[in-house]
Amino acid sequence: QVTLRAGAELDARQVNQYTLILRAACPGEDEVEGRLFVRVTAGQVLRCDTPFASTEGDVVQVLADVAPRTPLYAVLPQPLGGLTVMVQGFPSPSFLQFRLRNHNTPLTLTRRGLVLAPDNGFDPSKDTQTFRLEIEVMDRQGHNCSGAVRVEVLPSRRPRVTFPEPHQAVTVTGGIGPWEVVTQVRARGDNVRYAILAPVAPALFTIDEVTGEIRSTRRLEVICAHLLIWAYNALHPDDHATATVNVTVQGTDRQAPRCVPAIFVSQVPETVSPGSTLVTLRCTDSTSTDGCLHYALEGPPSSHSHFCMEGPRLKVNTTLDYDSEAMAALGFQFTATIVVTVGGQALQSTRVPVLVTVTPVNEFRPACPSGATFTVPETAAFGSVVGRVAGTDRDYPPDSLEYSVEGGSGPAQPFSIDRRTGEHPAPSPAPATPHGSYQFPAGRHPTGEIRVVGPLDSQQQKSYRLVVRLTDTHNDLDLRKRQSRLCDVSVRLQAVPDQLPVCIPEVQELQITAGSPGSRQPVTLLVCHSSPDSAVLTYTIVGGEERPSHGTNQLSPWCDTERPSHPGNEDGRFRLEGNTLVYLPNDRAEPRTFVLLVEVWGGSGARRRSSMVALVVHVTPRSTPVPPSTTTQHTTLQKEPLVVTQTEAVWHPPAWFVAVLTISGALLLATLGCVARNLL
Repeated sequence: QVTLRAGAELDARQVNQYTLILRAACPGEDEVEGRLFVRVTAGQVLRCDTPFASTEGDVVQVLADVAPRTPLYAVLPQPLGGLTVMVQGFPSPSFLQFRLRNHNTPLTLTRRGLVLAPDNGFDPSKDTQTFRLEIEVMDRQGHNCSGAVRVEVLPSRRPRVTFPEPHQAVTVTGGIGPWEVVTQVRARGDNVRYAILAPVAPALFTIDEVTGEIRSTRRLEVICAHLLIWAYNALHPDDHATATVNVTVQGTDRQAPRCVPAIFVSQVPETVSPGSTLVTLRCTDSTSTDGCLHYALEGPPSSHSHFCMEGPRLKVNTTLDYDSEAMAALGFQFTATIVVTVGGQALQSTRVPVLVTVTPVNEFRPACPSGATFTVPETAAFGSVVGRVAGTDRDYPPDSLEYSVEGGSGPAQPFSIDRRTGEHPAPSPAPATPHGSYQFPAGRHPTGEIRVVGPLDSQQQKSYRLVVRLTDTHNDLDLRKRQSRLCDVSVRLQAVPDQLPVCIPEVQELQITAGSPGSRQPVTLLVCHSSPDSAVLTYTIVGGEERPSHGTNQLSPWCDTERPSHPGNEDGRFRLEGNTLVYLPNDRAEPRTFVLLVEVWGGSGARRRSSMVALVVHVTPRSTPVPPSTTTQHTTLQKEPLVVTQTEAVWHPPAWFVAVLTISGALLLATLGCVARNLL
């Protein structure tokens, strides 16, 4: 067996014959030599002509109304004309194979190289369409050539078959005879013909194929018929259109239909799905021709957009979203009227009022605010506003939430939160703000305000973490269907420097006339304040002396370290009720002078600070010739002021200790400097 070596190329123009010398030998016999002549002849050439083989390819233009599977192009010589591909050296095209390279086209390529129109034809409603086919031609020896065809589909120049009135309703009187014209349908187009598609075998009506007249085939009684009419182009049956004709044959009785229910009132949840049936009317007329009844929906545009009629069934057309301002503007109610007529005649109609109320469904969980962090001074008074937790809820009414603090309020959590709007009156001091940027107006406050309900001390605790529960309300008819969410809130305490209480004036000289024994006689009101103004102050009588009255109003100086051994209030004649000094008269007749020392305390815990107020009270008995009225004189003494001294322990180190400490510090700094220099 002699084969061609792999990779060898034959060219008849250069070498047209090869001589091979073959030698063969059998065992025990002499060698035999022979020659084999191999002649090389010119091969058959496959060549595709232009414009098929060009880059753009050949172009074919056809109309959109061409019949399905019509031959549009021939790649080989065909009876339909045109030589597109030249095949040299082949007596018959049966040796060729055709393959479509791209398959994203509705066109078809046959085995004989014909390009056919789609099986269903082209869409005549579209504008110019373009399809490109890439075709490869191959012979049995593997020789091939390729090309392209671009098919341009042009719009049809003839008019399409259409019905000006695709829906018609005809009403005739009962007793009409056979072969009488009931109505006539007309379609636009060329070579229009008519036929009845439904019912398939019409027993009562027939249609003229050319004129479109619909006639009765027998005497008609009370009945309602639905006809589907088909109009088509006789030369191009694929060009067609349909129309519906409703024929109602009425009797002599013209009473309106009766419907059950006569009025429809319903409540539907907002989650009802579109397409759901709300009610199915059961209507009958006097002739019992239920098929001739027509149902229509009348009412505002909102009702038309949300509901529709499908025969006797009232259906939901779109989603009924309760959580919208548009639904709230309608009062969550839709009103409409279903009009039921016989054969579409308004004189024989029944109206069914419709009232649909949309009810809420709790669909969404409350949402926490972002960055709920507030700052409040540690001296904030009871009831002061810290900030507001502005939770949100997408259900209607929007943001209808209740607030609560998990774990309640107590020493470890000195804060509470308003559950409802306006639970607390507006506090007198300015409310605290989160990060100093949020202010609340005085008066009625919104829900979710955090307030101070306990003592605050930044030295003991600098911040608090509150877990606030948001629970929605009034979002569902079933009050048990409530949703909640936990939110983290941070409250930071702002330290406030301590200040001594300030009283104005610090020294008072008062003169009163004693009342009857056993009575209660106010003497003066101490006016003191601390920082901040909301701090609570306490008042205590801590010392004093009693002196006989000699007609002088001057005070001898004395200091806190030299208080008299007998205090001026040893018999309890004076007491403090808050910041009011009260005198309790007795039956003594001589004038007396009392010197009292009142200590005013402010702050809380270990940071309490105090100030002193000196009071000189001259008490005149009722028997002395002094007017019986009680008078109070406020005098600031100039000659002998009362000096109140408060001693504080202060350590003053000796001079040698200061010198040693200074030298040691200098040596330590020098050592550290040398070490740093060596390291660097």
